[in-house]
Amino acid sequence: MENCMYLHHHNTFTFFPPSNFRTVPRRRAQSPRVVCEFSSLNSPLKTRSIVGKSLTCVMQNHPLLFHVAVEKELKLLAYDREAAFSHMHQLSSYSHDQTLLHRRIAQVKENQCQIAVEDVMYLLILNKFSEIKVPMVPKISRCLYNGRLEILPSKDWELESIHSLEILDMIKEHITDVTGLRANSSVTESWATTEVRQFLLGRVYVASILYGYFLKSVSLRHHLERNLSLSNHDLPLGHRTALSFNDMCPNGFKDTIFGSSSTMRSTGQGLFKQEMEIEDLKCYAMRFDTGSLQKCDKFRSKEGVNLVGSYNCALFNNVESGLVENDDLILTSFSSLKRLVLEAVAFGTFLWETEDYIDNLYKLKDN
Repeated sequence: MENCMYLHHHNTFTFFPPSNFRTVPRRRAQSPRVVCEFSSLNSPLKTRSIVGKSLTCVMQNHPLLFHVAVEKELKLLAYDREAAFSHMHQLSSYSHDQTLLHRRIAQVKENQCQIAVEDVMYLLILNKFSEIKVPMVPKISRCLYNGRLEILPSKDWELESIHSLEILDMIKEHITDVTGLRANSSVTESWATTEVRQFLLGRVYVASILYGYFLKSVSLRHHLERNLSLSNHDLPLGHRTALSFNDMCPNGFKDTIFGSSSTMRSTGQGLFKQEMEIEDLKCYAMRFDTGSLQKCDKFRSKEGVNLVGSYNCALFNNVESGLVENDDLILTSFSSLKRLVLEAVAFGTFLWETEDYIDNLYKLKDN
């Protein structure tokens, strides 16, 4: 991303027309001075693929074309991966060595596509934060001053604005559980300081990403069941069938939330028996059985799992020093802890939405 920042400020960026979004930056002899500032340009994770670097430049310099470019790249990646495996399966008449070679080529291509898709996934999430005017927290080591961490501005309102009131109440309880900060705490209490191990902060961040992901999945399921119950209740008794259940499921949501079609039918039939018992979101989530909980409390794709791991490592750990987990003791305010948790919950929410969008263009690997 530093290259794109340099290109943007020095007006040396060459952008091809929409028919070709592979961008080519020009280089200058002098290197720009690195300035550490709280902005999306300083997000901790850097893209690794050519596709990711290209889309990064498009997002920063031509934001109106970003989603068009993403769609084009995802379709190309899906075609490249499919073409490589199709060619591999057509080699039955070739020698054993040639077959192994082309199988290896297909595997390399799949790995390259997966890295590129993880980059696209990350950039889509980054763009969602940009849309609500919230820059993501830079690498924690760059925010520390004499062992103290302060994250300003807090952006609490913006991060809370993406959630419904029901979800926001559950998020506030989560913040209290993981930080000890009460929802109605005073300004003095919010700016009080506490000590925390950096690796524990990283674990809280990942747990909060998963919690935001879980809330997004559960809230969609709850909304769907509530609408189904109300719709079914308005119909005459003889017309109350499970057909409206499929009709009310958005494309891509049915298999994700409820599993197979047989599971959906049985779930729908169970709902009709309880149509007058649809409670609020918190009570609804608390009565999940083990099977339903397992469908909602884990990431759907391997690409999503990889992205969360990579991002957490880039944010909290000193990769250059080779440390897997940083055990340093950090002094920070409860306000800064709240900011980190709110960002992580939003990250999980955006990840759910991003996976759903990408999976319609490029089939993600099931986790």
